[in-house]
Amino acid sequence: QVQLVESGGGSVQAGRSLRLSCVASGDTNSMYYMGWFRQAPGMEREGVAAVSIRSGKIYPNDSLKDRFTISQDNTKTMLYVQMNSLKPEDTAMYYCAAARTPLLSNYARLDPPNYTYWGQGTQVTVSS
Repeated sequence: QVQLVESGGGSVQAGRSLRLSCVASGDTNSMYYMGWFRQAPGMEREGVAAVSIRSGKIYPNDSLKDRFTISQDNTKTMLYVQMNSLKPEDTAMYYCAAARTPLLSNYARLDPPNYTYWGQGTQVTVSS
């Protein structure tokens, strides 16, 4: 079992930055991938970026990679996303997630059903 807790969300004006944090605890050795996802009301959940725990390779959503960057600490129990130049359309609940199986395609690495463990989410609201 893995527990994930996000923090760092809030309300900001367009053009500002936020850094979200996720801490993982429990059976963290079972994690193959960690990722950030977001979901706006009435919209499907989408992947922001994912990282392979074992290789450290990052798999970004190409539509966001110029503004959003993920990183891990050396313990591989903390996951961050630096979000710059925020836009109103970035408004969503942001979730940290972990997968316990290998993910073998770029599509799978950003596909929410492949992730077993989820945090409670942290709200990001961007005003114009």
